[in-house]
Amino acid sequence: MTISDLYRLDDKVAVVTGASSGLGVAFAQALAEAGADVVLGARRVERLAETARLVEQAGRRALTVATDVASPEDCQALVDAAMTEFGRVDVLVNNAGIGTAVPATRETPDQFRQVIDINLNGCYWMAQACGRVMQPGSSIVNISSVLGITTAGLPQAAYASSKAGLLGMTRDLAQQWTRRKGIRVNAIAPGFFTSEMTDEYPEGYLESQEDRIPAGRKGDPRELAASVVFLASDAAGYITGQALPVDGGMTIT
Repeated sequence: MTISDLYRLDDKVAVVTGASSGLGVAFAQALAEAGADVVLGARRVERLAETARLVEQAGRRALTVATDVASPEDCQALVDAAMTEFGRVDVLVNNAGIGTAVPATRETPDQFRQVIDINLNGCYWMAQACGRVMQPGSSIVNISSVLGITTAGLPQAAYASSKAGLLGMTRDLAQQWTRRKGIRVNAIAPGFFTSEMTDEYPEGYLESQEDRIPAGRKGDPRELAASVVFLASDAAGYITGQALPVDGGMTIT
């Protein structure tokens, strides 16, 4: 096996949540290009057709499933559908998430709980469902954020809490499952990448943050997707319980 072979996902089955837009689309396409069949989950199931087309264009099979990750039942149904269609789940990319920017004194309990329910609890329900069927050599990649590590000038207590919690969950699942089940669990902490979430930021906000980024620019979604493929693949076979910032150096400033 060559070094380049280690990065391949040929005949693997990957589950990607939040696959209807933005970074989820980039992750699904990259996993397919690396050789995986891809199970696509999102609440906006009608928008998954385009993601499925990109997967199939890469020569792999796609399955779309309406999924609200805040519902444990939906998460289990997504994994059940994957097992029925493909008979296995090798990779989970926990990408589904929402962002808010509400001042702490004005954020309602419902607003806070909704972010935690999707961004943190939803990742746990998905990991539970996949962990029950994954075989040794499988990989879970949780999409956290640099805002789980640092701050960036907006009032984002709920979002930052959910993403910091995801880093703790990553470490704990890694220590539970890597030795006992052979499932590696890692996280990626993206910096600023263009997505639906960043489209909601105040005008000029992203530009104002570029001085904090040694790379001097926003990231390209394909750069982030390549990191997901790496952690999903055997190339990262000795990496577990880690958080990989993909942020142009933002967290070192």
